[in-house]
Amino acid sequence: MAAISLKGVSKIYGKGIAQVTALKDINFTADKGEVVLIVGPSGAGKSTFLTIAGALQKPTTGTVMIDNKDVSHLSDKEANNLRLEKIGFVLQAYNLVPYLTVKEQFLLVDKVKKQNNMSHEALTDLIKQLGIDMLVNKYPNEISGGQKQRVAIARALYANPAIILADEPTAALDSKKVEEVGQLFKDLAQKQNKALIIVTHDMRLHKYANKTYQMLDGQLHEEK
Repeated sequence: MAAISLKGVSKIYGKGIAQVTALKDINFTADKGEVVLIVGPSGAGKSTFLTIAGALQKPTTGTVMIDNKDVSHLSDKEANNLRLEKIGFVLQAYNLVPYLTVKEQFLLVDKVKKQNNMSHEALTDLIKQLGIDMLVNKYPNEISGGQKQRVAIARALYANPAIILADEPTAALDSKKVEEVGQLFKDLAQKQNKALIIVTHDMRLHKYANKTYQMLDGQLHEEK
């Protein structure tokens, strides 16, 4: 079953001679239980794709469907609720709160989203699996970039979203950690029936994906 689909989606910025078409007639589907990679050079439109898929901005034309509901033109409040309940983001910037310890990052999620988060036991297992269990009392400025990335992954997964959108989630990780995170993503998709969409340059993730799309000049094509 499709968790998310984009139908005829285009995104245009600016007007006249300043007009830029970031996405051109995108058709895309990610089913529950799938890991999908979006690969392509910088400036190809990958980040715009991710923000539209995650209801962070609206398409100029076309529709975005999540669980068979058109979410293309939600109000800001409705889009916020959608992201809170259904979508987890793993961003390159990590977006960790600098004055909160690793453990407190998860307590913050509990304050914002009060229901349907992972159990304490599941979170403990996830933290151990990602190798960050020794960091729970550290602040973001006390840990490395790769460790921050793994904390950001854990925080996104803790909210138990049906759809996970990740922007270069393994960029700061060595090959061993990439294998661990790739297998984690694959297991989450298959065992918990989640859809994972990963924008990446990291072809080390290719073997964990069910489908790979190439994005170039705002156009998307599935690799066969």
